[in-house]
Amino acid sequence: MTFHCRDSRTLGVRRRLQPVSESAWRFECPGCKWSHVIDDSWEFNGDLEHPTFSPSYLAWNDPNPNALPEYDPDGRYRNGFRCHSFIREGRIEFLSDCTHELAGQTVDLPEVGDGL
Repeated sequence: MTFHCRDSRTLGVRRRLQPVSESAWRFECPGCKWSHVIDDSWEFNGDLEHPTFSPSYLAWNDPNPNALPEYDPDGRYRNGFRCHSFIREGRIEFLSDCTHELAGQTVDLPEVGDGL
């Protein structure tokens, strides 16, 4: 499936997604402080300013006790992490099973390029 979206550059809207291919988008996650990519296996409303994806998005890493501290300063590889959310109308609803500080909260999806 190819996404059909308004071109935010010509409309002057705030982009909250960045295309990484014809069928995938990147968004910046304020919970993980990483970027995540969603592809066309999710249902997408096509709105770059107020995106909605369905179903929920889940990113995780199982614990790895052998992770080297110099490459894992925050311990997310040694301890494992989980980021589980819904993206609805340009907001991220972090579910309570997240392992970061935004678990259970809903926040605006940052604009692409805002930094984390």
